Amino acid sequence: MSPRIGLHEELLLQTAAELADEHGFEAVTLAMLAQKLGIRPPSLYNHVDGLSGLRYKLALHGLSLLYDCMSEGVAGLKGDAALYSLGRAYVEFARRHPGLYEATLRAPRQEDTHAARKAGEIVGLVVGVLGAYGLKGDDALHATRGLHSLIHGFASLEQHGGFGLPLDINESLQLLLAAFIAGIHRYHR
Repeated sequence: MSPRIGLHEELLLQTAAELADEHGFEAVTLAMLAQKLGIRPPSLYNHVDGLSGLRYKLALHGLSLLYDCMSEGVAGLKGDAALYSLGRAYVEFARRHPGLYEATLRAPRQEDTHAARKAGEIVGLVVGVLGAYGLKGDDALHATRGLHSLIHGFASLEQHGGFGLPLDINESLQLLLAAFIAGIHRYHR
């Protein structure tokens, strides 16, 4: 059976991402996607290997978009300005794409070189930004884990309504990033 004219992987992933952002990553099903595309569910099997295949491709798509967002955020910047912008870009991606962001959180299996490469691009970007502080090797990776924990925790709490106080959420993010940067300056001169 040949693929439907006009239906291609980019359209399929864009539509699935919209559904994920609207309903949550786990709520995306082949039936829901087919309905949104105006096709029968079996037509999707020309493009994805079942629901797990769709979710896998959606995760890769999310990682690519997250990398692009973060990369654009740090373009032309270095040091503190780059780190602030990187953190804001990450959180902004999670705000704009909550379901797609959720798809990116699954750590790739060791044997999955394609997903590991996508995740590695993001790690490489962060390590590159941290290089302005003289961080290398394991120190850079520990700092990358720390930053990821910080900005993911912030994004996750925000998505789940964890910030109920009437304070400017962006100011809170700025102060959190400032504390991280101050720590980097203090311990890694």
